[in-house]
Formats: sequence, structure tokens, C-alpha cells
Amino acid sequence: MSGPTTADPGERQRPQGDGPARRRGPLGSTRLPRLLRAWRLLGPVRRRRLAVLVAVLVLVLGGFSGWALYGSSWLRVRQVSVTGTQVLKPVQVRAVAAVGLGTPLASVDTDAVAGRLRAALPRIDSVAVVRSWPHEIRLEVTERKPALLIEKGGKFTEVDAKGVRFATVATAPKGVPRLELATRPQGGSATSLRRFGPDRLVREAVRVAQALPPVVAHDVRLVKVRSYDSISVELTRGRVVLWGSGEQGAEKGRTLTALMKAAPHARHFDVTAPSAPAVSGS
Repeated sequence: MSGPTTADPGERQRPQGDGPARRRGPLGSTRLPRLLRAWRLLGPVRRRRLAVLVAVLVLVLGGFSGWALYGSSWLRVRQVSVTGTQVLKPVQVRAVAAVGLGTPLASVDTDAVAGRLRAALPRIDSVAVVRSWPHEIRLEVTERKPALLIEKGGKFTEVDAKGVRFATVATAPKGVPRLELATRPQGGSATSLRRFGPDRLVREAVRVAQALPPVVAHDVRLVKVRSYDSISVELTRGRVVLWGSGEQGAEKGRTLTALMKAAPHARHFDVTAPSAPAVSGS
């Protein structure tokens, strides 16, 4: 009669949780208790000495880091580089930035440098002032680009895509249309000028220029603003587009493209009401 069998000693089952699986816990679950036990075994005198030693080490490392950043010659400005300029000269940008060579790199106020550049050089749309360790300050410039030109007294004021007048030049940049504002407004034009102001009307003209379809954008010679809702565009070959206000720009652009395809020899296009456009002349 067979009774209960006993396991061979070499085949004893380990209690659940014993062995390597138990030792593979998170780092903090094994090392931290050991460190705490070791700390307690040191005794109060040794613990105080170790605490003082750690504090001194932290102070030394902090002092060394501060000296390396501000007092040593290791991390100082040796070069100021400029990228992204097209019209502006790098030497001009560096002069306005006024970052002194030999200045500790960590002490350069990047926000103040960027503010000086934007204030003194309106042609700059944005600028990033970047510390490039160990010895360089980089000025990454993005210049404004003219969308329209306002001619006055033989000179040209450049207006960007946001309607900002940022520079006056003696020679008109090639391929940039002119903007003509009503200089002697009468009736509705005078009312519109008082209500919206010249800056708003300039922005509205830029809005119209930006909405023009690519098929005609390169042929634009003049954007004429008589009032907020009376803007026209003069193209090459004597063609004129009555655009109205800057509203519904995308729809007006599609309508103008369709009109030009249907009547390629027409000279007058009216898209002020894009749902009821008109075309005339040949």
C-alpha cells in the first residue's frame, strides 16, 4: 500500500517569494534600507562629520561652478555671429546688439539684446539670441519682407505682410507693387478714413494683395485704396480689378481666376460681390 510520497531533498520547492525574483525589486526598495541601516550604524559623531563633509563638498562644487561661469576665462564671449540677414549687414546687427567680447556667456541678457535689435532695426521681424557654449552668441535674424510700397517724395516706404511700415528706401525693390491711398478723400472716402484711419486702410490693402490668386499676383502693379470697401488692383496690360473690401478674399480670388479663364482678353473685372461678378472690355 502506497503512502504519501516525500519530495527528494534536491527537489525541494522554494517558498513563494524567495530567490532571485524577490531580490529584483525597484532600486529604492533594496538600496535605500541598506543606506539607512549603514547611516544608523555610523553613530551620531560620524553622522555629523559626514553631513559636514557633504555640505562642504556642495559648497565647493557650487563655488567652483559659479567661478567657472562668471569668474574664469573659460566660458566667455569670443564671437558674436549673425545669420538670416539679407538687407541688413551683420556688422550693423552686431553693433546694435552690443554684446561685449570677453563678457561671461552666462551673464549675457538675451532678452535685452533682442529688445535692442527690434527697437533700433525695424526691419527685423524676429530675432533669437542664442548662447552657444562655450564661447559664442548667435543672433538668428528674420527680416521683414515688403508686400507693398508707398511712394512719397521720390522715396519708398516698405510695408510688410502685417501692414507694418518698417523702412524707407531710395530705390523700389523689384517685383513689389505700389500702394496708393486717397490723399484727398471726399464723401465716403473721407468718412472711411476718419473711421478706420490710414493704418487700418494700409492693412486692408495688404490683406487684398495677399488674397490675390497666384495667376495674377505677379502682374500686380498698384493697389489703390479709396475707402475701406473700395479697393482696386491695377495689373499689367491695363487690366483693373475692382475688389471692394478685404473680406471674402478667398472667394473673390476663386471668382477672379474663373473670370480670367472665361474672358482672357477682358480688361475690367469686378469681384466686389463674388456671387455676382462682372467683366467688361476687350
